[in-house]
Amino acid sequence: MRDNGKKSSLSVRSAHGVSNGWSHNRGSTKGKRIYKTLNNLKITLLCGLVTILVLRGTIGLGGGGVPSQDPNEMLQDSADANLMEGKDADAQDEDDEIEFERELNDTYSIGPKISDWNEQRRAWLMENPEIAESSDGKPRILLVTGSPPKPCDNPAGDHYLLKAIKNKIDYCRLHNIEIFYNLAHLDGEMSGYWSKLPLIRKLMVSHPEFEWIWWMDSDAIITDMVFELPLEKYKDYNFILHGWEKEIYEKISWVGLNTGSLLIRNCQWSLDLIDAWAPMGPKGKVREEAGKVLTEALAGRPAFEADDQSALIYLLLKQKDLWGGKVYLENSYYLHGFWVAIVEKYDDVMENYHPGYGDERWPFVTHFVGCKPCGSYGDYPVEKCLKEMERSFNFGDNQILQMYGFQHRTLATFKVKRTQNDTDHPLEIQDDLNLLHPQFGQSNAVSL
Repeated sequence: MRDNGKKSSLSVRSAHGVSNGWSHNRGSTKGKRIYKTLNNLKITLLCGLVTILVLRGTIGLGGGGVPSQDPNEMLQDSADANLMEGKDADAQDEDDEIEFERELNDTYSIGPKISDWNEQRRAWLMENPEIAESSDGKPRILLVTGSPPKPCDNPAGDHYLLKAIKNKIDYCRLHNIEIFYNLAHLDGEMSGYWSKLPLIRKLMVSHPEFEWIWWMDSDAIITDMVFELPLEKYKDYNFILHGWEKEIYEKISWVGLNTGSLLIRNCQWSLDLIDAWAPMGPKGKVREEAGKVLTEALAGRPAFEADDQSALIYLLLKQKDLWGGKVYLENSYYLHGFWVAIVEKYDDVMENYHPGYGDERWPFVTHFVGCKPCGSYGDYPVEKCLKEMERSFNFGDNQILQMYGFQHRTLATFKVKRTQNDTDHPLEIQDDLNLLHPQFGQSNAVSL
């Protein structure tokens, strides 16, 4: 009965107002929930709007945000795409420079035909005898190199281009050679591998005072600062390349010579050679079809568009009587030295030999064929290439620093250490490599 009374009492109280108070609290709580929900919705909408704006800005910046793919995978995809298409990656940014694509039956010429260059040049030199020879009485040489006009895809590439040109400047300064560094595309059709030809031709006809043009790829590093080109050896030749007669004329190998470091005489024969060499070079259909011919003709050549090296070998094979007699295939020293076969031997070289040989004992040029430190792909891992380029640069740079009493702490670092103390009689210090004030010549090769 008491329980019934309590229930009845509670029922009555609820019915007379207590229940009204509870209903008011419930309505207040419900309102708070709605208000909170609306606030959350506003925040969600605001966050969504900000996200959309950020994404839109990222897309508008051309992919400047976080990449959706691992960088190494991106490099590999780029490499695969370039290899599949058979294109020279250095030339891809030049596509918008050509207003037409040359047809296969069109005749290409780098410039107007010159037939009397020897006579023109001889007359000019007679009129300007003061600059016909260098200050040491030897034939004048112009070293020519260059790189694409745009920044490297890989930021580290620009750094190593700087080191490579510093290396060449050092050598030229020591050996009384002038240097020309090119960043311009002189002929939009002759891009990539072929860009050297219009440049060399233009420099020949613009600078008759130079007897030799020395082309060197930007990824080649001079590693013997003492060695001097044996020009007297080439008095009967007009074109000097690192290569082997047997590899070209017997094995018909597409790597029987290398065009990454070459000497070409400033004469009519050379202009004629360039005129005969260039027609395989125009980009587009001509270069692609020529590439098929070269791949079929040369042993081991992969299927890709025509390159200057393969085209030159093909020309020598087909017209040996016309060109072969003036081409000297040099292999007694490293006018071009394949880096893979060289870089691991530097420590042994330093321990057992000295600069001045230019051959396997102390390589003259270390050429990083297959590396693309400036591009987005290569035949070798970019980390490996950059590491060995650093060591090669320091290997050559030690010969410069030694003149001033320093050397790199190791080949792997840019940091240097002192190798001799300063003195109040600095002119009495012996320059072992004879580079400070050299009297160059093969007779002056050091003998330590």
